[in-house]
Amino acid sequence: MPDFEIVAREDFSDVTYLLEVRHPLMAKAARPGQFVIVMSHEHGERIPLTIADFDRKQGTITLVIQAVGKTTREMQQTCQVGTRLYAVTGPMGIPSRFDRVKKVACVGGGLGVAPIFPHARAFKEHGAHVIGIVGFRTKSLIFWADKFRSCCDEFIVCTDDGSAGIKGIITEGIKLAIQKHPDIDEFVAIGPPVMMKGCAEATRPHQIKTIVSLNPLMVDGTGMCGGCRVKIGGQVKFACVDGPDFDGHQVDFDDLMTRLRRFTKEEKAAAERWSATCRMRNQVYSGPAAAPAALAAPAPPDLSGEPMVLPDPFEEVEGG
Repeated sequence: MPDFEIVAREDFSDVTYLLEVRHPLMAKAARPGQFVIVMSHEHGERIPLTIADFDRKQGTITLVIQAVGKTTREMQQTCQVGTRLYAVTGPMGIPSRFDRVKKVACVGGGLGVAPIFPHARAFKEHGAHVIGIVGFRTKSLIFWADKFRSCCDEFIVCTDDGSAGIKGIITEGIKLAIQKHPDIDEFVAIGPPVMMKGCAEATRPHQIKTIVSLNPLMVDGTGMCGGCRVKIGGQVKFACVDGPDFDGHQVDFDDLMTRLRRFTKEEKAAAERWSATCRMRNQVYSGPAAAPAALAAPAPPDLSGEPMVLPDPFEEVEGG
């Protein structure tokens, strides 16, 4: 039996949820910026997920996921405390670097807020002055604010509707940080492609080094399939082995977003087939996971009967 037990779960919104997975070796080896490839069950799809956090003492890694496709919607229903993931491979990718930076701004948009947190913490541990900048659509979708404040010297929140922090998209926070700190050494941005592109364009006139984390289509995670190729400064790179961190001023974001849309029809068809055949609402789980902790976990929203609408990769989706 797979031993990648889910020991904690938290739902941030109707589509965004956190899974804390027990994996002592992974927790020991993980570094900020790396990712894992997960299979929820034996016949499941292999999906890449950025490591949002890790606890070496507890032997756990944290994944924050959006239910935007067939597999992530299925995991939203089945992955409860006490259940186990079938496979977790990693850590993959080149770890981020944190040395030789005195002042840094860590930027997270939507779901990118989760994986940018370990960067902020690591920069602080290396003695840098850390400015955290996070963006959400509205106040109710904000998560991990306290965690960021614990490791950031300054913390800027942006919301599209102005319900918290600065009103506007995340580039407003970037402009504010540059205005207040023209000596920022580096920006690190994680989020939807359009958000990372906006960050790179906001820092370009100031010639501030800007690192982005790319998550293109991926199959094997070893550079063999070529599915995750991206254009960096006119050269082809593979995000799984050459990244996922790249110079944001060199990334061809238009090519990246076009590639992300390549299988939209197939993704939608797979999600619709799953929605039509899903019977989760009529099942009562009676396996090993039916422990008090699992039963006490909040039930995820039942999405099996709803029409599937995949998010546009050019935009942030609700909850991320």
